[in-house]
Amino acid sequence: MRIFTIGFTKKSAEKFFSAIRVAGVKRVVDVRLNNVSQLAGFSKRADLQYFLREICGVEYVHLIALAPTQPILDAYKKRKGDWLIYERAFLELMRERRIEDTIPKDLLDNSCLLCSEDKPQHCHRHLVSEYLKTMWRDVDVVHLT
Repeated sequence: MRIFTIGFTKKSAEKFFSAIRVAGVKRVVDVRLNNVSQLAGFSKRADLQYFLREICGVEYVHLIALAPTQPILDAYKKRKGDWLIYERAFLELMRERRIEDTIPKDLLDNSCLLCSEDKPQHCHRHLVSEYLKTMWRDVDVVHLT
């Protein structure tokens, strides 16, 4: 099983959609809490769904169960919180949600987790993919740049 991840920040539409197409992704799974922000540019929900279908022939799904809660996100982003505290809180949330049992494996197989952060190191898409790799064991994670 392979799970890709990508962030849209600091990427042109050309680079973003090319990376998805070249990797052979079959579905983009949006793991953002808010996917309609004016700051999202080409990655706003309705636009992104259209572009993925027309440019890449790829399905789009918004899976809020893989997003942090607003309080967890605010503590890290708005109040410039510590990454390790954010990481612990989000990992606990995934355990509470039992995402390894409630998210079908076939939904994520050969899919790409989408979030806004440019790099995966300090983004929850990285935490989701690594958590599932630990729980499911047969997961290969590929971060698209």
